[in-house]
Amino acid sequence: MANRIVLNTISYHGKGAIAEIPGIIKARGHQKVFVCTDPDLVKFGVSGKVTALLDEANIAYEVYSDIKPNPTIENVQSGVAAYKAAQADCIVTIGGGSAMDTAKGVGIIINNPEYADVRSLEGVAPTKNHAVFTIAVPTTAGTAAEVTINYVITDVEKKRKFVCVDTNDIPEIAVVDPDMMSTMPKGLTAATGMDALTHAIEGYITKGAWEMSDMFHLKALELIARHLRGAVENTAEGREGMALAQYVAGMGFSNVGLGIVHSMAHGLGALYDTPHGVANAILLPTIMEYNAECTGEKYRDIAKAMGVEGTDAMSQEEYRKAAVEAVRKLSADVGIPADLKQIVKDEDVQFLSESAYADACRPGNPRDTSVEEIAALYRKLL
Repeated sequence: MANRIVLNTISYHGKGAIAEIPGIIKARGHQKVFVCTDPDLVKFGVSGKVTALLDEANIAYEVYSDIKPNPTIENVQSGVAAYKAAQADCIVTIGGGSAMDTAKGVGIIINNPEYADVRSLEGVAPTKNHAVFTIAVPTTAGTAAEVTINYVITDVEKKRKFVCVDTNDIPEIAVVDPDMMSTMPKGLTAATGMDALTHAIEGYITKGAWEMSDMFHLKALELIARHLRGAVENTAEGREGMALAQYVAGMGFSNVGLGIVHSMAHGLGALYDTPHGVANAILLPTIMEYNAECTGEKYRDIAKAMGVEGTDAMSQEEYRKAAVEAVRKLSADVGIPADLKQIVKDEDVQFLSESAYADACRPGNPRDTSVEEIAALYRKLL
């Protein structure tokens, strides 16, 4: 079987990279931009850093920011209507996963109107046309939605999230500028950084992993271990390191899949609106312990990448424990809660477990699981 890698056509990295955006739009002949962002970024002037550049270049645009932290079917549908009303011909999406996932759904439906029912995009939808030309500008260092072929939408009616996987949804251009991340508060920086760590670890041990994806994930782990604490303290080096780390992790996991950390986290976001990175971070160490027996020597590599010394001399039991403890310590250092006691209600565990088992990320988990085993994992953290 051939291994596949899908990446942006072009990506720009580094301080001041957003200055490239007006030239890209003009060079491609676009006339009006649909700016897809979230309301807080508008309120605090973050998306304004990009729209100011569009103003200076006399590029017309319309801002759409009717987006929730866990974007809903309605957010996508409203975005499609707003795009049509604006008579736009391209998208610039500014934000974290919420804004970029909404933009992906909008861009896909505009060019594939037969999928106007957003639920029809769940799983691997056989769309025929690439999404609307999109430039993605992340403002968080975590989701890597700017370089992935995935997006996640919340079905409010059914109280569940569903994952859409489509090579046609990847933004053609990614602009990863750490200056766009400098206003993130500590809590959000920590949560999104732990999301990136989860991407790197789950991507490294997933059933679909191979040499090229391993290269991305191990490098991402090194960068996250070195820079996340600094990013939480808002150091320039930390911000720049995490901006790159989360993108590199995205280059890998987007192409090989994830596991049940994400499956279980999706349910928490849908039912309780738990921030995705926080949910991942709480779940990750416990599920690493659960998966350990199916990972060969990979936990030795994880421990080493995270800065644990003496891993070459460790026994299998020792390096597996060291990898889990390194993750647990980083999570604690950046202020993530240690358990789900303040989040999950025991009466919801069965529903959450069934939802996680049905989730698109579950088949990639290195250890085959069941609804009952997932329920036991939730309860272990209560």
